[in-house]
Amino acid sequence: MSATHSARPSFASFAPPQRTLMGPGPSDLHPRTLAALSRPTVGHLDPTFVGMMDELKELLRYAFLTKNELTFPVSGPGSVGMETCFDNLVEPGDKVIVCRNGVFGGRMIENVERAGGVAVIVDDPWGMPVDPQKVEDAFKANPDTRVLAFVHAETSTGARSDAKTLAEIARRHGALTIADTVTSLAGCELRVDDWGLDAVYSGSQKCLSSAPGLSPVTFSAAAQERIKGRSRKVQSWFMDLNLVLDYWNSAKRTYHHTAPINNLYALHESLVLLAEEGIENAWARHARMHRMLRAGLEAMGLVFVVPEEWRLPQLNTVHIPEGVNDAELRRRLLNNFNLEIGAGLGPLAGKVWRFGLMGHSCREENVLLCLEALTESLNALGRPTDGDAAFAAAKAALAS
Repeated sequence: MSATHSARPSFASFAPPQRTLMGPGPSDLHPRTLAALSRPTVGHLDPTFVGMMDELKELLRYAFLTKNELTFPVSGPGSVGMETCFDNLVEPGDKVIVCRNGVFGGRMIENVERAGGVAVIVDDPWGMPVDPQKVEDAFKANPDTRVLAFVHAETSTGARSDAKTLAEIARRHGALTIADTVTSLAGCELRVDDWGLDAVYSGSQKCLSSAPGLSPVTFSAAAQERIKGRSRKVQSWFMDLNLVLDYWNSAKRTYHHTAPINNLYALHESLVLLAEEGIENAWARHARMHRMLRAGLEAMGLVFVVPEEWRLPQLNTVHIPEGVNDAELRRRLLNNFNLEIGAGLGPLAGKVWRFGLMGHSCREENVLLCLEALTESLNALGRPTDGDAAFAAAKAALAS
């Protein structure tokens, strides 16, 4: 071998461990969804794939509860869905009221500013919902506002905001809405048409329990008109809906980019599973498992961050007990039980744990595993915990 060439590297195939995912996402994949990823890859303009794309759009309309024609999955994670909404609806100089009650409201502000817009920030404490009165006041102080942006389900805290009321306020003031539903879609009530939401984005890896890497979006007729009436091109070529839609157009598709074909298979399968279960039944399952987990955690003496009225069933955030090492407990859960939970973000880092009950992860056996693992780990770290009481409380909550 020539001295100028390095030795050939030697690696084995990657074999990840089998984890139980109960963090803020991704969630466990149903076996059918996992199997869909391994189906034969076809071309992104293959007639059979094109037919599947049309079904995907209809399935997403069911998940969002909308009749919006412009409903499809963006190629990229929820953050790309977010940028798609802001880049297409916000032009330089546009005033946007942005509600910030956690990490992801902060990211919305970044998107407004990078699109050249002017962000009017409405702040609420982390762990609390967006205050509609503050939004009303912001509109009165800024009557030229073009868009209201808010997070329906704040993943960093587990707080749910009143999307219906916020959308009503925006309509009264002649503004469009951009709503982050990355954590809420298929996990709790979300009615895009009934609530009058205009631009909505989500993610494939949370309550839909598909592979990460796709962002379902839907746009109202009013949002489409705003996009068509822009005075300048969208700053992002990749996310310009006027271009992307030619690829997702049912009548005549033109090449835009090579879609993540196998990921779209998986999303299609996860949406078929959702349709088989029924969207309202999925909401009810998440609420039922939340009640079970909540009863067990509270029996352990753990305290929730979010007031009960505004808690997300699919994202449960509790204060870390005094004297318990955050990283060490999560390490024990992962190493001893193959169980992943989430750490706190921003000002909540090191202060809270986030327990996800999303999609296929939202099952009774996972709740019981979580309570067992927490009991063992807390006791090992010197925080006495009565696992029997936690199990009894959880079982009683499930039976009620």
